[in-house]
Amino acid sequence: MNQDVFFKNFELLADAPNSVQKLRELILQLAVMGKLVPQDPNDEPASVLSKKNAKSLKPVQENEIPFDSPRGWFFTHMDQVSNAIHYGYTASANNSLTDVRLLRITDIQNNKVNWETVPGCEIDAQKLNSYALNNNDLLIARTGGTIGKSYLVENLAIKAVFASYLIRIVPNVLIFPKYLKLYADSPLYWNQLYSKCAGTGQPNVNATSLKSLIVPLPPLYEQKRIVSKVDELMALCDKLEARRQNKQEIQSKLNSSALDRMLSAENQEEFEQYWQRICENFDLLYDNPENVEKLKQAILQLAVQGKLVEQNPKDEPAGVLIEKIGAKKRQLAKEGKIKKVSPPKQVSENESPFDLPKNWIWMCLGDVLLKLTDGTHHSPTNESSGDFKYITAKNIKNEGIDLTNITYVTSNIHKEIYSRCDPGYGDILYIKDGATTGITVINDLEEPFSMLSSVALMKLPSEIENKYLLYMLRSPYFYSLMREGMSGVAITRVTLTKLNNALVPLPPLNEQKRIVEKVEQFMGLCDELESKLRKEREDSEKLMETVVRGLLEGVVAEI
Repeated sequence: MNQDVFFKNFELLADAPNSVQKLRELILQLAVMGKLVPQDPNDEPASVLSKKNAKSLKPVQENEIPFDSPRGWFFTHMDQVSNAIHYGYTASANNSLTDVRLLRITDIQNNKVNWETVPGCEIDAQKLNSYALNNNDLLIARTGGTIGKSYLVENLAIKAVFASYLIRIVPNVLIFPKYLKLYADSPLYWNQLYSKCAGTGQPNVNATSLKSLIVPLPPLYEQKRIVSKVDELMALCDKLEARRQNKQEIQSKLNSSALDRMLSAENQEEFEQYWQRICENFDLLYDNPENVEKLKQAILQLAVQGKLVEQNPKDEPAGVLIEKIGAKKRQLAKEGKIKKVSPPKQVSENESPFDLPKNWIWMCLGDVLLKLTDGTHHSPTNESSGDFKYITAKNIKNEGIDLTNITYVTSNIHKEIYSRCDPGYGDILYIKDGATTGITVINDLEEPFSMLSSVALMKLPSEIENKYLLYMLRSPYFYSLMREGMSGVAITRVTLTKLNNALVPLPPLNEQKRIVEKVEQFMGLCDELESKLRKEREDSEKLMETVVRGLLEGVVAEI
């Protein structure tokens, strides 16, 4: 694909994932390779201009040349196109001083500086002369997370100096300052910069490294044409980005509206109608995996509200299940297998989070479980090999228990932990501590193992379908319930008491099974849609990569 074909399809390519950012990088790379604008044989080469200015350009070694360049171009080092490259002024910032401003890395945001917020500093006249900023100076951040970030000083109307964590490059007459800034934004610049600071503990770049950067130098007039073309294309990128963002905002609103209607359905028949409308507009509402995740959450919310499947008046009411569970727990307590149990709490109508269908009931989570506990509160010695697996929050994933990098404990340690916390096949494991709090899985390991206290264990009676409880624990309702009152807490933590007292909606057992079947049917459709969207993204990315490779290599890309 040549440049003409590329620019004709510019907007089409912009629909690929992360495409606008990739287009920006491609534009800059094409610019410094001489592939963005046509060359003019009448332009005076940089090497000739340098001789007129009594400065003989030193070329780079042939084995250092990164790519073939057009006629009239010249590869040199940064120190050959600059009058000075030096560090900034060391001083304390003082907001009460305004005569001379001290520009710091943090004052530069998105290639802009709000000079009104830049603090001042104390500096004598001699040092001011050495560090005073001038228009067309290029500043480079030399350390920290913004290492390599550049800023071109323009339209400076105040006295200012630059701080010591910045390096100033003063361009000479051989390079157009805006072309130098363009170069400092290009992949060619960044690739060299990263290679020079690789392997260091604290990333940093020094003046010596900057001086040795290879700079492709076109004729001065061509530099100006390149800058003009880049400005034109970047403006188009801005429009494409705004258009894409606007499209996403509209799509998000449509998606939210469709889901809100579905969630507000009064009955299963209404739900089916709204679901059908969503199905008919899938391509409009769901063209990225992120929106599909919202749909999954809506399905889970509908499930726990009793709106996903029809109710059957012949189903044994949930209240009867509670009586059976209570009798079973009392028998286990009599046998000494569990602690003595209290009567289940009666949830009043005023306490109900939302209305439930007939034959459903609100219950405290602890009252519908045979056991609710967590792993050991004393992190034991664990090794890469041993007698019993040791499961912590890092092993609990949405897809199941992840045994990657699993550790083990000895038989004696396991025996002590397992005497209180004895996970079995089919039990539910819930992360209750840390950043991944709320992730819930069904235990699919048939062998016994030990757990840390970051994971809660829920043992269920036969009257509760474990997959129904799994989906309920994953629902937006329960997720929000567990996070009530957590604002400002440094470490996310759900206590066993909070879990025990959490109100959960309980349907009849047969309806639990129907809900699970319907949820899995819908989740299967969502998974297929996600897979399709990811495939489309991969294809779009491959298309973009093919186009980029073709343009950079100067060959016709087969699409």
